[in-house]
Amino acid sequence: MIMPIGGQTLTQLGSTVAGLMFLFAMFKQYCPYEIQSQIEKYSHKLLSFVSPYIHITFHDYTGADFERSKAYAAIERYLGKNSSTRGKRLRANLVRESQSLVLSMDDNEEITDEFNGIQLRWASSKNIPQQQVLPFYGHEDERRFYRLTFHRRHRDIIIKSYLNYVLNEGKAIEVKTRQRKLFTNNQTEQWVHSRRTMWSHIVFEHPATFETLAMEPNKKREIINDLITFSKAKDYYAKIGKAWKRGYLLHGPPGTGKSTMIAAMANLLEYDVYDLELTAVKNNTELRKLLIETTSKSIIVIEDIDCSLDLTGQRKKEKGEKDGKKKDEKDPISKKKDEEESKSSKVTLSGLLNFIDGLWSACGGERIIVFTTNYVEKLDPALIRRGRMDKHIELSYCCFESFKVLARNYLDLDSHRLFPIVQRLLEETNMTPADVAENLMPKSAEEDPDSCLENLIKALETAKEEARLKAEEEERLKAEKEKKDKEEAQKSAPAVDEMKGKKETIEVKEK
Repeated sequence: MIMPIGGQTLTQLGSTVAGLMFLFAMFKQYCPYEIQSQIEKYSHKLLSFVSPYIHITFHDYTGADFERSKAYAAIERYLGKNSSTRGKRLRANLVRESQSLVLSMDDNEEITDEFNGIQLRWASSKNIPQQQVLPFYGHEDERRFYRLTFHRRHRDIIIKSYLNYVLNEGKAIEVKTRQRKLFTNNQTEQWVHSRRTMWSHIVFEHPATFETLAMEPNKKREIINDLITFSKAKDYYAKIGKAWKRGYLLHGPPGTGKSTMIAAMANLLEYDVYDLELTAVKNNTELRKLLIETTSKSIIVIEDIDCSLDLTGQRKKEKGEKDGKKKDEKDPISKKKDEEESKSSKVTLSGLLNFIDGLWSACGGERIIVFTTNYVEKLDPALIRRGRMDKHIELSYCCFESFKVLARNYLDLDSHRLFPIVQRLLEETNMTPADVAENLMPKSAEEDPDSCLENLIKALETAKEEARLKAEEEERLKAEKEKKDKEEAQKSAPAVDEMKGKKETIEVKEK
């Protein structure tokens, strides 16, 4: 039987392709890698003379780094946004630090992109190593990469404008989709996700906002404007030659909302929070390491800094030792105390000042440093001066405006017949927002807004009476002390006069 000419041609073509594939497979299998690389090198040079297109490759891991390339991650997020509507084959991953599924191009998938009327092509590929090894650092042996292809006449626009646009868009998508975290420092370094770190974290899910914060509206508005202005002031800080950071000192009695204020600040700016425990930091060097590992768009918090370390006390101790005031080395109690002190933190005031305002504070940007204290007068003035703690915010006792916010939060009330009574009592006595909130919170299903407000009024009246009794007791003790001092002065007066008379007699005889 005579085969048609078309069928014969296809058969020959198939045989030729099969033979070429066999030869290519044998070449890859038995030809030394060095020869293959040289052939590939010169073939690419040959193609570059013919092809008008330029290729740029972005690998997921570069060199000896065990951390994923930031450029690759930003491109992956940017392409994930575009490929979800244009690509046909996608990969879905639940990436850490992200709130939802992240879509990306599957292997060997291509999509087109457009920038200022220029057509570009992105391709997703991977390299499989010839020698299979056990992955030690947590990431895959397969090295993935993206390849960007564009015409060479658009080289300047792509390199100078388009790539920056892609990276900025990828970073913006990360900020919108990432999970914010609450960090705390460890006493030793740990391996977390293929890298050593001194921080451990959980997801930050505190619900506090400035809308629910019990504070005077004008002060609240002032703080919000200050925070938003700071977050948008990158160019301004560069212009004036200052590191892009800002310090806040929150001070006031316990229960006035200092920690809640920090959570509201983080939620407003969408920043991470680093809760720094100074007593767990061994020395100034470790303090610098912790600072270096913090990221931008973060709030570094040191709560109750007056209790964290006796910074001024360390200076007094050193001075005392120089003067020779040493403890008895044979005393076992003193020895044990000295051993405990030697194991404790050796962070100094100088180290802390460099942490918040020295050269090391400029590594990274867009960070806020917050100190909280119940006793601002105990802090060293050098620690809280302007330029270190730029804004001092006093959180005081509950006022009527703060009470109205709490009533709206806890009881869904904007007005009530008992509000005037509460207003009068708040003006006459001191009660923290935490205590007011506790009295407003219903304790059972039977309690309604009326009973909760009545409970608050009773608590305010009790606090007022206790304050009155305390003031009377202090006044009585003060009067008794003055009376006692006066009586002692009167008793000692004759003796003083007698001594004075004897002195005068001696002086006359000598003359």
